[in-house]
Amino acid sequence: MLRFLATLVCAGLLAGTAEADDDRAAFVEANVLGIFYHELGHAMIDLLDLPIFGQEEDAADVASILMIDLLWEDATALDLAYATADGFYAEARRVDADDVAFWGIHGPDAQRFYNTVCLFYGGNPESRRDFAEYMELPTERAETCAEEYDLALKSWGAAFETLSDLDGAKLTFQSDASGYWVDFLAAEVAALNEHFTWPEKLTVSAGPCGEANAWYDPSAVEIRFCSEFVLHLDSLFVP
Repeated sequence: MLRFLATLVCAGLLAGTAEADDDRAAFVEANVLGIFYHELGHAMIDLLDLPIFGQEEDAADVASILMIDLLWEDATALDLAYATADGFYAEARRVDADDVAFWGIHGPDAQRFYNTVCLFYGGNPESRRDFAEYMELPTERAETCAEEYDLALKSWGAAFETLSDLDGAKLTFQSDASGYWVDFLAAEVAALNEHFTWPEKLTVSAGPCGEANAWYDPSAVEIRFCSEFVLHLDSLFVP
């Protein structure tokens, strides 16, 4: 299985600083990255015509945590896993238990939190035991995480290999916004272009949308990341 090492340096993630502004930026960047990888999962499902046995949103979540594990060196991947899992935890805390949208296409945020923790832990249980303990992953779930990771990698691995071997189109980036998160997203697109190509042109765009959201649009073959979503992520950060 291919293992890629990204060259990006997230503000705060590798800086070794405890300053609040850097920690906040690192949290936002990590969650921008996790959401972007999630939308790339949707794009892969569409453009590679992948069979999905279950909820597509769950499959895209799995793709996201696998990319964090495969695309980053271990120490940075660990920081990213902490931050993205914390993002789901913060979302879950904002919703009263009686208001959880069990009818929605996304799983409940608390479940997405545990799935993220379990899959990342399952990628290397020996070295990530402290991660699982700190995130209070129940022992009953932890026992299955290595198997869950292996199954996820078996399912998504062929798609990653295809993008790596394909002589196709590069991602293109465009923005009608500015800010550190835009620069970060643009740099990540450039880094991914070192590893993957696509069956057809796939655009990544950033800017205002009128809502806190991000999505993959199959009709436009475009991933849109909204400025409002970044403000929402910023509001989730707890110093």
